[in-house]
Amino acid sequence: MANRSRPINIHVMVTEEEKNIIEERSKLAGFKNTGAYMRKIAIDGRIFKIDHSPLQELSSHMTRVSTNINQIAKRVNSTDSIYKNDVQELKEMTEDIWQSLKSILSKLP
Repeated sequence: MANRSRPINIHVMVTEEEKNIIEERSKLAGFKNTGAYMRKIAIDGRIFKIDHSPLQELSSHMTRVSTNINQIAKRVNSTDSIYKNDVQELKEMTEDIWQSLKSILSKLP
């Protein structure tokens, strides 16, 4: 025990129900170790788990727009012309991005 980075033990008594709640919250917060969860919650007071999936969707939209812009730029550089459909498609994709962004922002506190 002398070589441990945390040599001090704090003992807390809980009921079986409280133990189950603590273990469940620990797993939901992404902790594999209940002790690490208990230290984090005791020291910081709060743990926030953020769902990044809406941002991943937005990132996917941005990647598609970037790809289309690059394809259009190649075509313009080689043919010196741009097509109306290309511009319309970019407008639609940009609108999708704005809608996704508005949705994400509306869910923030």
